[in-house]
Amino acid sequence: MKLDKKDCMILNLLQINCRMSLTEISRKVHLSVDSTKKRINKMIDNRVFFPRIQLRPRNFGFTNIVDVKIKLQNTNEESVKNFIEYLKKHPKVVEIFLISGECDLSIVIVAKDSIDLGKTTQEIRNKFGRIINSWNESLTVYSYKFEDYDMTKLMKYKNNNKGIIKDN
Repeated sequence: MKLDKKDCMILNLLQINCRMSLTEISRKVHLSVDSTKKRINKMIDNRVFFPRIQLRPRNFGFTNIVDVKIKLQNTNEESVKNFIEYLKKHPKVVEIFLISGECDLSIVIVAKDSIDLGKTTQEIRNKFGRIINSWNESLTVYSYKFEDYDMTKLMKYKNNNKGIIKDN
């Protein structure tokens, strides 16, 4: 989907406050409420974003947020599929990414404490140890920026005295 500057401005506003009223959004981007609603629905239909809440696990007792980089070995399509399906169903695995580079997967595990983390990682490693070559954990201490996109800059829109233009 091609995003114009108004779409980018709407996305920026929704990132700041996803509960902002259509009236307020439309006023800030100088569009009608109907036009703003149509744009938002079109972006949702085109999977530009997903309307959902973002949870903060530390605020409900999961103080350990651990990024794990996994390098696989001795795999075939079925073993990787089974591993990923298992991880997708695991309640404490909250993110799974196929990545390029030295490792194959990046996952995020949430745990209440080090004992809870140890049990979770041991459970996964015991079940799939035959295909896990290496497992490197790092504890997220603090998040300075997470999924924060300035869409007008990312899409290279800027204002000049003659109106909105797109940089190349």
